[in-house]
Amino acid sequence: MNYLVGDIGNTLTKICLVNKDYKISKEYSVETKKLFLDNNIYKFISPVLKKNLKKKILFSSVVPNIYSRIKQIIHSKNFQCYEIKNLPLKKIIKINIDSYSQLGSDRIANAIGAFNLFKSNCLVVDFGTATTFDIVKKPGIYIGGVIAPGIKSSILNLNKSTASLPILNLKPNLKVYGKNTKDALNAGFLWGYQGLINNIIKKITLKFGTKFKIILTGGYAKIFAKFINNKSTIDKHITIKGIMFIYKNLIK
Repeated sequence: MNYLVGDIGNTLTKICLVNKDYKISKEYSVETKKLFLDNNIYKFISPVLKKNLKKKILFSSVVPNIYSRIKQIIHSKNFQCYEIKNLPLKKIIKINIDSYSQLGSDRIANAIGAFNLFKSNCLVVDFGTATTFDIVKKPGIYIGGVIAPGIKSSILNLNKSTASLPILNLKPNLKVYGKNTKDALNAGFLWGYQGLINNIIKKITLKFGTKFKIILTGGYAKIFAKFINNKSTIDKHITIKGIMFIYKNLIK
C-alpha cells in the first residue's frame, strides 16, 4: 500500500508518493500560481490518485484557497484529505510560541522532520518565498524562529520597483563587487544574504549557548551551503519528511 502526502507552498506545490516503508518513491511538483486555474489543479491531482493508494491523504498548506480546491477534488475521488494543523500535533511535538494560528504548517513540518531525523537541537533554514529559520530543541520542542525576506521574492520586487534593473539568476559568483549591473546585483544578493544568514545563526546560537544541527532546504540551499560559517546539511525533502512522520504517527 502506498501513501500520498503533499506540501502547498506560496511558490511551489509538491506531492510525493510514499511507499510502505515511508520512503519517497515519486515526486510531483508545480508552481502554485498555476493552480489558481481550477483546470490545472484537476490535471495535477487526478493522475496521482491511483490504485493501491491509502485513502487518507495528508497536506501541509500555507495557501488555503488552493488546499480547499484540492481537498474538494480528492473527496470527489472518494479519498479523504487532511491538513497537518487539524491533527493533534502535540502528541509528537511541543509547540511553545505565542500564536499557534499564525504559525505556518510548513514550518511545523520542517521542525518535526528535522528533529525526527537528527534527534538533536536543530535549526532549519528554508529558502522559500520567505527565508525562514525554525528552532526545535530537545526533547522535541518547537520554540519559534525568524522570518526574513525571500531571495527570489526580493529579486522580483527589485525588478518591479526599478526601471532598468534586470531579474537576476543568482549564482555563487565570488566577485566582491561588480563592474556591470548583473555582477553588482549578484554581489549584493549573494554577500548580503550570506551576512544575514550567518548573523541570524550566530545570534540564535549565542542566545541558547548551544550548538544546533543546521539543515538547509529550499531553492537556494546549495548556493548558500558554501558560504555558511557553521557546518550544515542540505535536505530538500525535510518538509515532506516531517509530513510523513506526522502521517505515520497520527493518521489511523
